[in-house]
Amino acid sequence: MLGLLRLVVVLLVVLTVVYWCMVFWFRAGERDRLEAEWETEKPPLPRHTFVDIGMAEYKRSLRRKLLWGVYVVPITLICLLVYLVNYA
Repeated sequence: MLGLLRLVVVLLVVLTVVYWCMVFWFRAGERDRLEAEWETEKPPLPRHTFVDIGMAEYKRSLRRKLLWGVYVVPITLICLLVYLVNYA
């Protein structure tokens, strides 16, 4: 039981570090893409407003995808693997 608790704590710490690294990485890439889009299209909005609006829209979609991809899927697969190894 203590080994399982230690595994869960270490796993959550590692997944949290991975999650925040991916958040910063993807947000930087999206900001660069929006700035390049502003340069090519030259919309009537100022650059910072255009980028801020785009980042607000992107933030909502990014969180949901990363929560599923970083926390839910790996933890589900690990639980499935533990079940199959021990009880199947």
